[in-house]
Amino acid sequence: MNVSAVIFIPLLPLETSPQLPAPENVEIYSYNFQSMLRWSPVVVENGSVLYTAHYKTGFFEEWSGMGCAGSPQPQCRFPPELRRRWTVVLRVRAELGALASPWVLTPPFVAEMNTTLGPPKVNSVSSSPDSLLLSISPPFTPEPGDLIQYHVSYWENTTSAVKQKLSESKTLFQIGNLKESTLYCFSVQVQLKIYSGHFLEGQQSVPECHRTALSEATQAVHIILLFVLALLFVPPVTYALLLLWKYHQKIKYWAQPPLQIPSHFREFLRDPGLSGLELYSPAEEEPQALVVGEGSGLEDEDPSPDTSRDRGDTEGTPQ
Repeated sequence: MNVSAVIFIPLLPLETSPQLPAPENVEIYSYNFQSMLRWSPVVVENGSVLYTAHYKTGFFEEWSGMGCAGSPQPQCRFPPELRRRWTVVLRVRAELGALASPWVLTPPFVAEMNTTLGPPKVNSVSSSPDSLLLSISPPFTPEPGDLIQYHVSYWENTTSAVKQKLSESKTLFQIGNLKESTLYCFSVQVQLKIYSGHFLEGQQSVPECHRTALSEATQAVHIILLFVLALLFVPPVTYALLLLWKYHQKIKYWAQPPLQIPSHFREFLRDPGLSGLELYSPAEEEPQALVVGEGSGLEDEDPSPDTSRDRGDTEGTPQ
């Protein structure tokens, strides 16, 4: 959401020019004291429209140029000589050759009251066991005499609903009383005290999370624990590795699976004559002759050569 300060200006024509319309949607946009006057472009059928803008302050009633006379851009930045505490009035008109539209005036504008302050910049974060050290920069260039405060909200990452608040006027400050090795998140907002005594509040920065460091005592405890664990586990592991290296041949022999002959082969080797195994090849089996008698009904089958010869011999012998 764009929350920058925008001032909508009512149209207040000072002159009547039916030939060229005046600019519409005139507004002042101001963010971090960088202000500009902008408006909607005036569209005509022939030619390009140019624009001229003026300003005057509450101290001087004369109009002064803003440095954008005859500009084709539908916007004009405030000149650097305009102070943020000054009350200014601006006007703008469209121009096309010798034609000029009516002037459109803005209501009085004070940047210090109407600008929008952005979030401060977090330059660096240094962590210690019980604190976070923040380096912050304001979102605008401070002027002499500015009273700036930084409003900090911080919380543990595991308990984000619980927030604590801190206000500091320095750009380098510390969030203290934190737990060691704990993740904390924070968000910073700038506050500027204006001449009326009120504070102009800026936008919140995007939350950042950083973990606090370990204390020296905790680090020493961790080192001692690691040393004790090493004393407890390193000797047994070393001894086991030595045993494996010394007896690796026996372990390899014991680890081999037993070789067993299948039961039917054992039976055959024990008594080949009585075994039910008949080792033969179908190619070695003797051929069987097929004898077909008369009236057998197998007329289509060819007799074998031997059978035909025997039958011929029988029929040729007289009785």
